[in-house]
Amino acid sequence: MLVFVAFQLNSNAQIKLPNLISNGMVLQRNQPVKIWGWSSPKEKIEVSFVNKKYKTTADEKGNWNLELAAHKEGGPYEMTLKGKNQILISDILYGDVWFCSGQSNMVHQVELHKVRYADEVDKANFPEIRHLTIPTLTDLNGEKNDLPVVNWKTCNPSNVLQFSAVAYFFAKQLYEKYHIPIGLINSSVGGTPIEAWISENGLKEFPKLQSTIQKNRDTNYLNSFKTSMNAPKKMVQGDQGLINMWYDISYIPKGWRNINIPGFWEDQGIKNLDGNVWYRKEIEVPTSMTNEEGMIFLGRIVDADAVYINGKFIGGKTYQYPQRRYVLEKGILHPGKNSIVIRVTNTFGKGGFVPDKPYCIKINNQTLDLKGEWQYKVGEVFESQKQNTSPSFSAQDQPNALFNAMVAPLTNFAIKGFIWYQGESNVSRSNEYEQLQIAQINDWRKKWNQENTPFLYVQLPGFQDMNYLPSESQMAELRNAQLKALSVKATGMAIAIDLGEWNDIHPDRKKEVGDRLALLANKIAYHENDMVSNGPIWDSYLTDANKITVSFSNLGTGLISNDGEDLRYFAIAGEDKKFVWAKAIIENNKVIIWNDAINHPKYVRYAWADNPDDANLYNKELLPASPFEIIIK
Repeated sequence: MLVFVAFQLNSNAQIKLPNLISNGMVLQRNQPVKIWGWSSPKEKIEVSFVNKKYKTTADEKGNWNLELAAHKEGGPYEMTLKGKNQILISDILYGDVWFCSGQSNMVHQVELHKVRYADEVDKANFPEIRHLTIPTLTDLNGEKNDLPVVNWKTCNPSNVLQFSAVAYFFAKQLYEKYHIPIGLINSSVGGTPIEAWISENGLKEFPKLQSTIQKNRDTNYLNSFKTSMNAPKKMVQGDQGLINMWYDISYIPKGWRNINIPGFWEDQGIKNLDGNVWYRKEIEVPTSMTNEEGMIFLGRIVDADAVYINGKFIGGKTYQYPQRRYVLEKGILHPGKNSIVIRVTNTFGKGGFVPDKPYCIKINNQTLDLKGEWQYKVGEVFESQKQNTSPSFSAQDQPNALFNAMVAPLTNFAIKGFIWYQGESNVSRSNEYEQLQIAQINDWRKKWNQENTPFLYVQLPGFQDMNYLPSESQMAELRNAQLKALSVKATGMAIAIDLGEWNDIHPDRKKEVGDRLALLANKIAYHENDMVSNGPIWDSYLTDANKITVSFSNLGTGLISNDGEDLRYFAIAGEDKKFVWAKAIIENNKVIIWNDAINHPKYVRYAWADNPDDANLYNKELLPASPFEIIIK
C-alpha cells in the first residue's frame, strides 16, 4: 500500500523549478543558459522563450534540464513552461550575472551606510539592476540542489537598502558604463572562513579539512558539542536599571559617577567589569531642532545597547557592529533640557564607546555634540565563570558547509564572474590562505564549468591600532597571501589598504570598494586592456650593493607619493630579519629602497602592518600600491 501511494504521488507530480529561476531574474547574455527542474519520471516538458520552443523529457527520477540558445542583452521577456502543469515567469532580463560572496563586509547592506551615501540612495533608480539574497544556510552532509524561496529585487531607493553595498556600487559602475542589465546574487555570511565556501572535492589537497568533513557527518561526534554549545555564557542577577527604570523621566538619579564618552569603562576606573553599565546625560536643545526628524549618532558600542531619550526607547543593537545611527522622530526632543540614557552590555573584554567615531545629534543642518562628560551607574555585574576550554562548534564555520547549501544550488546558473570579499576570519591562519584562495577559485570555476571566469576579490583594508615601528602582522601576512593568489589567470585584487578604519572591521567606505572591483571588471571581464584598473603591484627587483630597486605593474601614468611627502612604510632587514625603517625614493617609476645600517638586505616590506594608515605609494590615478614582502634571493 505504501509503495502504491508513493507511486501515485510521484506520477501526479507537477513540473517544478529551482527557486532561483523566478520572476525578475537576470540570465547571462551571450552564452547558452541552462534551465532545469523536476517532474514526474519521463514527463515531457516544453519551454517557450523569446520566440523559440525547447523540448526535453525528464529521466527516470524526474530530473530534467535543457539549454537555451545564447542571446544578447535585453528584455523584459516572459518564459512559459508546460508539462502536466504550466508555469509563467515574467520580467526576465538578459545581461551580466555576478555571483557575490564572502563574509560580513560583503553582507553589509546599503542601509547600514545610507548616511554616507544618502544621495546615492535617493538616486538609485536602476530597474535593470537586480539583486537576489541567499539566506544563511548550512549543510554538513552534502550538496543541496535547491534554495528556499528567494526573490529577485529591482533596484529602487527602497529596495536598494537591502542590497549588498559593495555589490550595488560595483553593479552601478558597470551599468552606467555599459548600459547592460546586471544581476547580483549575494551569497554571504558574516564571520565565516574561506574553507566553508569550498566544496569537498575542492578541499581534496587539505587532509585536515577532509578529516573534519568526515567527522562532521558523524552524529555522535556532533552530539558531543551540545552541552558546551547550549551552556549559558554568563550567570546574571537582574539589572537594577531595568528594575528601577533608570531611563524613565520620573527617575531621580542618585549615586551616579562621572565618565567620558567616547571611551571604555575599563580605561576610566572600572576594573574588569562584564555587565550592564548605564550612561545618562542632560542636553539643552534649541527650539529649532525640535520640529524635524533627525538622527542620533552613537559611534560604535561594545557590545550591545539600548537608547532612551526622554524616557522613550529609540533603538538598540545586540552586537557591537555596525555603527549606531538611530532616527529621531518629530516630537522626541523638546525645547530645553532633554535626557539621554544608554544601557550598554558587555560580556568580554573592554566595554563602552569606541573612540574616533561620531557622537552627536543632527537635525536640520544643526549638530549637538554628545562627546564629553556623562554619568554612569552599574546596573548588573555578570558573575565570572571558569574559562570554558571545551571546543566550540558552529556549522557555518565548517569546511564545505556553506558551499553545500549556498553555492551548490546555483552552479547550473550561468554567470559573468565572481566578486569576493573575505579573509578576516582566516587572519590567524594566514599561512594557508594562499592555497585555500587558489583552491576556491579553481573549485568554483570547475563547478560552474566556466573556465577562466573572472574572479575579483578585495584585499583586506587596514584595521586595528597603528604601529610606528616595523613589526610582524597576521593581517599583513593574509594580505600577502591574497596578493600571491593573483598567480591564477583571470583574477583581480582590489587594493583597499587605504579604505579601512582602525576601530571598525566593517569600514564605511563601501562605494570605493565596489568602484575598485568595477575597475578590475572593466579590464578582466570587459577586456578594456588599456585601462588603469588597479594600484601598483610589485613585479620584480634588482639589487645593487645595499640598495634594492623594485619595479611595479599597474603603473598607470606613473608612481607618486599621494601626499607629496617622502615615501613611508618601507622596511628592510638582513638575515636576522630584524626590520628597520628604510629610505625609499621614486626614480624612473621604480622605487629604490635602502638603509645605511643594512649592508646585505634580505627582506623588504611595504605597508606591512595591521593598519599602515599613512602608507603613501600610489599611481597618478590615485590608486594605492599593494602591501608586499620581498625575500631577496
